[in-house]
Amino acid sequence: MKKALILLGCPESPSQTPMAIYVAQKLAKMDYDVTVASTPSAAKLLEVSDPEEYYVKNKTDIESCLDGLEKGQYDLLVGFVHKDAAASYFITFYHLLECESIALVFEKDNELLEEFVKMVDENTDSKIVAVRAFHNPTPLRVKFDKVLKDL
Repeated sequence: MKKALILLGCPESPSQTPMAIYVAQKLAKMDYDVTVASTPSAAKLLEVSDPEEYYVKNKTDIESCLDGLEKGQYDLLVGFVHKDAAASYFITFYHLLECESIALVFEKDNELLEEFVKMVDENTDSKIVAVRAFHNPTPLRVKFDKVLKDL
């Protein structure tokens, strides 16, 4: 079974938590063993949103995960990038894992969105899903589904 790692940073954007559950579910249906590495606050939102761990079965703290990360440990990296710190984490994980990756870049401000896309694009060979979004996860979901078809 292939393994996927989903990165979740600060859960400031309302779109992140439902999309994280959506992504985990879609990847599980594609026979990925999915782990979510997140900040403590993002983990709390996942616990409330999926209390019986129906969609997100494996969770870890993002810092602990980073400490023990090794090349080849995961086959796919999916990162939520909506802040510069999230872009930095994604780029770091990308270079440590050296695996196929998808950056879900979203922001309500077009200038910031372009900045985050540029950061990821200049530092990785990841597939980039970029949308102007904050409250509504639908644009992100639609573009993510298109990228999944290419996996």
